[in-house]
Amino acid sequence: MTPVTPNSSGVVERRRVRVDRGFSRSSPRPQERPRRRNQKTPWLYLAPALVVLGGLLVYPVYQLGLISFFEYTQAQVSGGEPTTFQGFGNYSALFSDPQFWQVLLATVLFAAACVVSTLAVGCALAVLLTRVRAVPRLALMLAALGAWATPAITGSTVWLFLFDPDFGPVNRMLGLGDFSWTYGRLSAFFLVLLEVVWCSFPFVMVTVYAGIRAVPAEVLEAAALDGASQWRIWRSVLAPMLRPILVVVTIQSVIWDFKVFTQIYVMTNGGGIAGQNLVLNVYAYQKAFASSQYSLGSAIGVVMLLILLAVTLVYLRLLRRQGEEL
Repeated sequence: MTPVTPNSSGVVERRRVRVDRGFSRSSPRPQERPRRRNQKTPWLYLAPALVVLGGLLVYPVYQLGLISFFEYTQAQVSGGEPTTFQGFGNYSALFSDPQFWQVLLATVLFAAACVVSTLAVGCALAVLLTRVRAVPRLALMLAALGAWATPAITGSTVWLFLFDPDFGPVNRMLGLGDFSWTYGRLSAFFLVLLEVVWCSFPFVMVTVYAGIRAVPAEVLEAAALDGASQWRIWRSVLAPMLRPILVVVTIQSVIWDFKVFTQIYVMTNGGGIAGQNLVLNVYAYQKAFASSQYSLGSAIGVVMLLILLAVTLVYLRLLRRQGEEL
């Protein structure tokens, strides 16, 4: 009696029966159908969060865009005059205002300086955390988290006191006398930049430090044995491996620094002398609430939203072209 092998006629007959019953190679297997039905399961888990985001984000953005297309001032708010549709009239008035373009340029330059400074300080301190011992590392982490947890208005008030021309210790240490940091345009922007970096670098430091700790120690040891300096190790080894993390912290920093409000408003007393330190967020506040032109303030908010979306999408697109997985 010959044994039955995988190539025997009985197995071939069973395969033919399966084909005859309709299970061809092109038809999907029975076990694939439950997988298609299970694709809805993640959306069911995300549904509560999507509902909350829809109420807290989508609806306010919709109202913001809607108001920007109407004439909406204090007269319409009080009910004294009817609301009239303006179309793109508010945007036309906004784009024809020279002050808007000056404020936009100042906002872009100030946000770029804040982002670069925050990333530089945060990444440098993250590398430093991997080089020091446990006690200095703990002290630096606690100090950074304390700066991160400090409210923006409190930190701005403290920094104003530190650089006060009469009672501040910074002018005494530097021998500047009664020099006023908030009088000049560049010095005021520089003072606000220091405060923004001070309260923003802890997020970058903690995030990048966690990413560095996840890098295998053998990779760093091999680079050190090859004679690479610390800067070369960061540029050629750590930065490429931490690129997804750096993408996240960069986008977060761009969003936060582009819409800075509290630091500018508190430290420059509402935008500086004659509005020399205005940024878009403070400019929108002045138009909407100080001048009661709520439609113009909404138009500025829509422009800021579109700029941030465009910057984020372009940045992600460039990274995808480089083959990065996000």
